[in-house]
Amino acid sequence: MRFSLALLFGLVLGLLFGACQSAGSNPQLRVLGVHDQIATQQQQVVFVQVTNPANHPLKLTKLEYTFAADGATVSTGEVPLERDVPAGAAVVVEVPLDSTSDKPMTLQGTLTTELDQVERTFPVQAQIAPH
Repeated sequence: MRFSLALLFGLVLGLLFGACQSAGSNPQLRVLGVHDQIATQQQQVVFVQVTNPANHPLKLTKLEYTFAADGATVSTGEVPLERDVPAGAAVVVEVPLDSTSDKPMTLQGTLTTELDQVERTFPVQAQIAPH
């Protein structure tokens, strides 16, 4: 009886450890390009690829972001999202950019996701070459 209880405990512990390992796979951001919006030349759109390296799907719900160049904030904002990203897949998200810079910029922010009605946030960062 003790052997089977210890075996069951070990199996449950192993499953929990495996679930924690796969949950640690953070989404990754990569800037694909910058494009002027057609309606107005004052605002640009940054195309950002969000990759889900985890072995389970993610639902993206929000991206809070800051663009900075040389330590100075260029633009900030929040993009509401309703995108599902299958395990191992990627999606493209459009992020508005109100100002530009002649210097390299960094996109930093927080990506909010939902998995099984549990909200998680991930710090994200990507580099943008001058336009």
